[in-house]
Amino acid sequence: MAKTMFIRDLPEPANIMSVSDLLEEDLFIPDYQRPYKWKEKNVSDLLDDIENAVNDHDKNSDFRYRIGTIILHKKKKGRKVTLNIVDGQQRIISLVLLRLFLDNDSDCNLLSRDFDHPISQINIYNNYHFIKGWFALKKGDNEYMQKVADAFYKTLQVVVICVDEEAEAFQLFDSQNSRGRALDPHDLLKAYHLREMKSFPYEMQHAVTKWEAVKTSHIRDLFKLYLVPIRQWIKCSKSFSFTDQDIDMFKGIAESSSYTYAKRAGKAMPHFQISEPFVAGNDFFEMVAHYLKLLNDISTEIESNSKLKIIHNILNDEKYVTTGFQSAKNLQNEKKHESAGFRYAKNLFYCAALCYYDRFRNFNEQAIIKLFSWAFMLRVDMRNLGFDSINNYAIGKSGCGYTNEEAMFSKISSARLHGEIANMQIKLKRESNSAESDKWNRLYRMIKTLNGF
Repeated sequence: MAKTMFIRDLPEPANIMSVSDLLEEDLFIPDYQRPYKWKEKNVSDLLDDIENAVNDHDKNSDFRYRIGTIILHKKKKGRKVTLNIVDGQQRIISLVLLRLFLDNDSDCNLLSRDFDHPISQINIYNNYHFIKGWFALKKGDNEYMQKVADAFYKTLQVVVICVDEEAEAFQLFDSQNSRGRALDPHDLLKAYHLREMKSFPYEMQHAVTKWEAVKTSHIRDLFKLYLVPIRQWIKCSKSFSFTDQDIDMFKGIAESSSYTYAKRAGKAMPHFQISEPFVAGNDFFEMVAHYLKLLNDISTEIESNSKLKIIHNILNDEKYVTTGFQSAKNLQNEKKHESAGFRYAKNLFYCAALCYYDRFRNFNEQAIIKLFSWAFMLRVDMRNLGFDSINNYAIGKSGCGYTNEEAMFSKISSARLHGEIANMQIKLKRESNSAESDKWNRLYRMIKTLNGF
């Protein structure tokens, strides 16, 4: 039998290994890694893939199944070599759980690691019991279990990329995920900025902890619905769908940069402005937390301010402006359905409010009323409201039949005092003195009432 070839013996950075050989390595999960987040559905998919591989191997003993790519950073301390998992943690832990179920005496150093994060603990517990239940449906077929155990040696393989430099490992992570399975842009940004923090392991761990404490959907929406559109509209440029091809706009500036604008940005931190650059690394994570808080502050202020009660009611229930009736479902805080056009106008308002609050940190009721009126007059103007109209309206495009043609985001970004926004004139008079669609006449009347008509 040929001698087993371990990663530390291989001269090339990329190798094909059996899963068994991989799990026998001295693997380590660095502190900056996210918790173990795979759910039962992910494990079920993995088990189904393995089952198909076992069946194919029965038909052809030469069959091998590549179960994924793993990126490792080889860390040396004296003669001891530790392999930090940079990419593939979720899959590796799941395979360890499967192997542990199949063989209680299996030897994998990851089993001796402490998983302190409660999310990891819950998912490890649930997924291990899911594996037990999955095999129980096989009615205790010991022969099949042995086939799966043997597959770790004979059939299941991984492509392992192992490098000496941590920065190179993160670079591979970026390129691997941008070319392979689609990663959200904010996840690629997370990896990029963690790489910028490689000299500060404690700060890296703290940044990851804060990041993981926030729902992924909230971070995704922050970039997709707010930061990207506002940045574009301030420049009077149209917004677009934020993809991994656009992450350069949030990579920030290297702390060591000698550019004049970089030095100014460094002195400004941690005072952020959406339109202005920031220092790469930890300030990226601080920026995300900052704008999530600002959005929450805006919602809280509108909800608690008695002068803005009408705005709060409109924003929280479309039926309030179309029928004069607030749905019982909304009063119970259940998820409600909103038309696409109403949702676009609502998001346009929140973008304008965030842009204003970001610049002045002054929550002036009159300014909020003006921004709300500006945003929702577009809903009054349009029978059908799509994102193209939102884009044109936000940059002040003329000749589209809009009552207002103010490039609002550009105006906010160039205003010296908050009063320039609070005291601006929003056009409310339409030639027909009614909304383009009768459905929005009540909304039109409310906007006029808010402005003293």
